[in-house]
Amino acid sequence: MNARTTSRQAPSEGGASEVAPSHVGASREAGARDAPPEAAPALPAAGSSFYTAMRLLPPEQREAMYAVYAFCRAVDDVADDGGPREARAAELARWRADVDALYAGTVPPRLVGLAEPVRRFGLAREDFQAVIDGMAMDAQADIVAPDARTLDLYCDRVASAVGRLSVRIFGLAEQPGRDLAHHLGRALQLTNILRDVDEDAARGRLYLPSERLAAIGLAHPTPAAALAHPRLGEVCAALADEAEAHYRAAWRVMAGAPRKATKAPRLMGAAYHLILEGLVRRGWAAPRARVRPGKLRLVGVVLRHGIV
Repeated sequence: MNARTTSRQAPSEGGASEVAPSHVGASREAGARDAPPEAAPALPAAGSSFYTAMRLLPPEQREAMYAVYAFCRAVDDVADDGGPREARAAELARWRADVDALYAGTVPPRLVGLAEPVRRFGLAREDFQAVIDGMAMDAQADIVAPDARTLDLYCDRVASAVGRLSVRIFGLAEQPGRDLAHHLGRALQLTNILRDVDEDAARGRLYLPSERLAAIGLAHPTPAAALAHPRLGEVCAALADEAEAHYRAAWRVMAGAPRKATKAPRLMGAAYHLILEGLVRRGWAAPRARVRPGKLRLVGVVLRHGIV
């Protein structure tokens, strides 16, 4: 339910990482977005929580989610590894045009896999375009300390928009589905931001909100300055609290929805919540070891949420 979750490292059994579309760094398959239409779409790594959640879906839903995943991965590759910024902007514009063509009745070769899911599940054009807009935010400039409103917009585009596509495939009713996409998308994305803070800083990016950084004395922070600040933990802890509030809201929505329709998001939410818990236990002082849920805890998540 997160373009940059499904396409980066998702929690996997045994601590392995998924390589695929930030926050969702990961290695990329060169030229994936230019693959011919007959090529197999990018799939999540076996063993990841996303892969497990999708494998538990009925075939039509699973194939639809794989098609959405492949789209998210392709546009994310453009945002992160698409060459000069002008080239990235041009390629994202071509993706926007392809999405428009799909909804106008002309199926572009690289969107063949989405044609049937769009028809069958009523996937909304504006959600695909929102995902591209989110990737454009990363492509046009390295994001450094966005204000809270911009950060929330970014989370909506790269995470909750994917959630809105996903909940239609899962079969949730309109309003509960939109509420779940809103809260779970933000919970996952904020967890990713906290998990990847060092990795993002190495790429010149900092997704921590400017207001919270200003409160600890960083009015014009650089990624390096923020990570070296002795009060960084206050900012991260506050963002972790925000993520926790979104997890709680997402679980309230899922508690009132049919269990069958929420199997996949329950599994994803529970697996990612393990990461947030691990980050809080680890703390925010450097050096910050990578947090990966243990195999037994992930197996417990599958047993608890993967069986209807």
